[in-house]
Amino acid sequence: MLFAGVDAGGTSTRVAVHTASGERVGYGTAGSGNPAAHGRAAAASAINAALRAALDGLAPSAVAATVAGVSGADDGFADVLARLWTSEGLPHAPRMLGDVDVAYAAGTPSPHGTLLLSGTGAAAARMVGRQVDAVADGLGWLLGDEGSGFWIGHAAVRSSVHALDAAGSPASLGPLAALVVRHYGVSGTPRRMADQIVRHAQADRMTVAAAAPLTGRAALLGDPAARSIVRQAAQHLATTAARVHRDGPIVLAGSVLTSHGPVRSAVRELLGEGEVLTAQDGAGGAAWLAALPHVGEVAARAAHRRFVTASPSQA
Repeated sequence: MLFAGVDAGGTSTRVAVHTASGERVGYGTAGSGNPAAHGRAAAASAINAALRAALDGLAPSAVAATVAGVSGADDGFADVLARLWTSEGLPHAPRMLGDVDVAYAAGTPSPHGTLLLSGTGAAAARMVGRQVDAVADGLGWLLGDEGSGFWIGHAAVRSSVHALDAAGSPASLGPLAALVVRHYGVSGTPRRMADQIVRHAQADRMTVAAAAPLTGRAALLGDPAARSIVRQAAQHLATTAARVHRDGPIVLAGSVLTSHGPVRSAVRELLGEGEVLTAQDGAGGAAWLAALPHVGEVAARAAHRRFVTASPSQA
């Protein structure tokens, strides 16, 4: 028997195929599989491409079960995936879950605990029996997602345009503002650069989220504004986790919290002495969830690490 897992997010889609013992025998990647962001057709096309790559050289009929974690999916998208699976020769339609379920499974085999996620968005979820029992934040970039990549990037760009507005010359800018100027590729007087950044940010808000890593770099260089943003982001995330956490491990997920840097370090310090884990490969976590009912709790726990540990080429 083989088991497949899909981790489809706003940036990329990954599909992993594993044996019951956790050995990875297939892996495929493609572009964004988020139907809310790119539409059902584009999302399905990305998932299909990753699925075909993962099944290359394998018999689709051997796949006994699939779990698909799809960000931004509505109930109707399950039917889309069912038709896609049939067209590719897989005998069983995938069980569709949210990206939260998959990210939690990518960090721990424990049925009870908490997921703290900070990527482009941010949320915390209490997991009971591997199902979401309560959620904090996850309210979107406009009104929530405090401590997320977008929140951090917005704070960094906002701080930088205000610094440019007040600057007498480019030479007076701190590391954060200088990095943001380079990020947007603007030039001229400080005020002119501020105006150009505002136009770029208004035209494409994802350029704001992409500025988030600059904050960590500037904080390491000692920039006071960047350090303040890091502290605020970490406090927001720790507070969000505390709203739902009861017991069990806390799994850190999303690019902000799985990448080594000042925000991750500050969050781990604020979370205290409890068990804090890091989510590994989401597609492997989804495949593990697919295998769980077939192999049983004891065998699945023993194989968990093999499912979720990606090779360097698949990270």
